[in-house]
Amino acid sequence: MGTIAIVLIVVFVLLLIMNVPIAVSIALASFFAVIAAGIEPTVVIAGRMANGVNSFALLAIPFFILSGHLMGRGGLARRLIDFAATLVGRLPGGLGYVNVLTCMLFGSISGSAGAAVSSVGGFMIPEMNRKGYGREFNVAVTTTAATTGLLIPPSNIMIVYSVAAGSVSIAAMFMAGVLPGIVTGLFIMLVAGIISAMSGYRGDVIEMPKWKPLAATGIVAFLLVSVIVLNVVKIPDSSPVSGSRLGMLVFVAVSVACCVCFRTFRRAYMTLLLILIVIGGILKGVFTATEAAAIAVVYSFILSVMVYREIKLRELPDILLQTGITTAVVMLLIGASSGMSWIMTIANIPQTVSAALLGLSDNPIIILFSINILLLFVGTFMDMTPAVLIFTPIFLPVVRELGMHQIHFGIMMIANLCIGLCTPPVGTCLFIGCGVGKTTIAKVTKTMLPFFGAMIAALMVITYVPSVSLWLPVQSKQLKVEEVEKSTFMRKAKAEEPIKEAATANEEKDANAEAKSAP
Repeated sequence: MGTIAIVLIVVFVLLLIMNVPIAVSIALASFFAVIAAGIEPTVVIAGRMANGVNSFALLAIPFFILSGHLMGRGGLARRLIDFAATLVGRLPGGLGYVNVLTCMLFGSISGSAGAAVSSVGGFMIPEMNRKGYGREFNVAVTTTAATTGLLIPPSNIMIVYSVAAGSVSIAAMFMAGVLPGIVTGLFIMLVAGIISAMSGYRGDVIEMPKWKPLAATGIVAFLLVSVIVLNVVKIPDSSPVSGSRLGMLVFVAVSVACCVCFRTFRRAYMTLLLILIVIGGILKGVFTATEAAAIAVVYSFILSVMVYREIKLRELPDILLQTGITTAVVMLLIGASSGMSWIMTIANIPQTVSAALLGLSDNPIIILFSINILLLFVGTFMDMTPAVLIFTPIFLPVVRELGMHQIHFGIMMIANLCIGLCTPPVGTCLFIGCGVGKTTIAKVTKTMLPFFGAMIAALMVITYVPSVSLWLPVQSKQLKVEEVEKSTFMRKAKAEEPIKEAATANEEKDANAEAKSAP
């Protein structure tokens, strides 16, 4: 390893140990590495940092942050909780399911796992405590479920990854995260259900609406979902599940669901409509991700201030201030990490890491498992945004060499780092959840172990089943089938086994033939 790489890594680690803020640590480490490289003038690193944030795609981040703040204070959490309670609240341990489902919905709308913990947890944790659920269990469910919103679009961290990876389609990333987010949520629900059954937690009694509004809601839902499915999801009729069959299944499921929860759906549908506007508009090419973020701000403002009237005009300056602070932190991290990525390229760090990993094994399964272990360790000590910005340029050449699609890798990386948000010593969601639940990290961490197992199991599915991440982008025309077929690394891994066996058999035959022909 060269002098530049050693200086960069040593200075960065020392500054982190000294508890220097991560953005300052990255910038100072890059500055000293520039000096070690003999690059003049040293101010060039400042230019690289400025160029790192000079991106039209990054303009979406402050808008989505502002939209999330408006939604967080606009009374959306309560409406989503009521909607989720009507769907799954009757089941044994139903409040655990309600918690997970609400966090998935609210996290995707706000784009922030921390906001989901504070907003949803602020109501659900005391309510679950009152109904006899364990305090640590309640915090564990809320904390882990809140991270699923970072996979379900729209998501700021996906925008950050698309910039770090270099011109990756944001729309394709958004579509790729839907199924992994749902899979992770289902795994967490499964663990919550098992613990609830073992602990004897009961479901809630939900009043059912009368049949007349049920019929009206069912018809409206049927028509609405039919339009969405036929216009957004395009499935060839030659496939095993044709578009018409899938559409009918979705129509029936959503119609029944909306019938059952008529009252709560009527209160929550305007909130849920934001996801449709943003994702549908991007997929149909009506507007870009940045324009969609601006539209989300306008919609959130109208909903929170004028329709729900949960936010007063005098609260807007504070919301704008908090948005500015959060945006400044994110942009400083992006700029500093851009400078570090440039230095790492000069020092050939990505190539060195790639050669080292590929030298360990030529099996994609083993290499991806090793990358996941490294990222789990990184996520324990580093926040998600700097981790994505620093390690994407390092690991992306490795997975490309394996034949893994960069969008699939991005979803795998985000799902991995979501676990770090729930682990000490820097787990943001864990700290917020413990504060809301008024309990200690030590008690909650022990209770969270089964949920960590669920998240890791979901991560393995996301890693080794590419179609979980790539199916929706292909069906929504955000990715070409040819691109996905080129990245079938799992087929390569399976194909290598018979090839190696055949090669070994041939070597044995040659050795036997030589032995027989020898005098």
